[in-house]
Formats: sequence, C-alpha cells, structure tokens
Amino acid sequence: MQTTNYDLLLEQARAITAGEPDLIANLSNISALVYDALDDVNWVGFYLTREPETLVLGPFQGKVACLRIAFGRGVCGAAAATRETQRIEDVHAFADHIACDAASNSEVVVPLIINNEVVGVFDLDSPSIARFSEADAEGLTRIGRFIEQLNWSQ
Repeated sequence: MQTTNYDLLLEQARAITAGEPDLIANLSNISALVYDALDDVNWVGFYLTREPETLVLGPFQGKVACLRIAFGRGVCGAAAATRETQRIEDVHAFADHIACDAASNSEVVVPLIINNEVVGVFDLDSPSIARFSEADAEGLTRIGRFIEQLNWSQ
C-alpha cells in the first residue's frame, strides 16, 4: 500500500473549494477527492450535526450508510462526544460499534469543531483490519482542520 501525501491532498482540497461558498458542494468534492486518493477505503464522507447530540448523514462516497448516529454511539459518535480523532484498527472489537456496512473493518473519524461546537465528523472506513496508520490519522485530522475553515454559515 502506498503512503498518502497528505500535504498534496490538503493543497488539492484547498484548490477544489477555493471561491466556492456552498458547504454541501465543498464537502461532496472533498469526500470524492479523498475517496479517490486513498487506497483500500470503502467509505469516505461526513455526518453533520443537524439536531442536538445527533449526527445526520451528509455528503459521502461509498455504499448506503446509516442515517443518524447519536453522540457517544459507535466510532462516529465517540469522535463527536470526545472531540478527538478516533483511529480504530478493528471496528468489531470496538464497544458499541454500529455496523452500517459489514464489509468495513477499520475506521478513522475526525471531529469537526467550530466555535467550540461539534458541527460534524469526517469519517473513513476500510475493508482491511488496521488500514489506517498514525500518519493517516494525523493527515486526515489536518484535512479536518481545513474543513472547519469552510463556510458553515448556511
């Protein structure tokens, strides 16, 4: 498996969102960009906080997904509740894992926080156990920090 150049990926994310104020359009393109750039992933996308303590499915690439996830439930909910990136080598060993896609075996979820509020999460799944390294989690967290700078006022 090749190493992902997260500096380049971040520059590409900046380029495809430059001058575009629409959040959904930008999140859609970022999910497509990352899905295409990373090897061995089967889902890349966003869950957005649309109700208190509830994540709702947003733009993504991959198979049909869970629609709503409560803060604290599963890996996405854990990222939202703890406000920390979650890197899970084997989701089946994760307490309270939500199996939206039975083919997913490892996951990284980056919380997106603006003005001290969790506005959503950036979620990536892989069919391989231990697909995501610490370097992947760090690189994806950096992309998450960029995503927080997009126009969320809509």
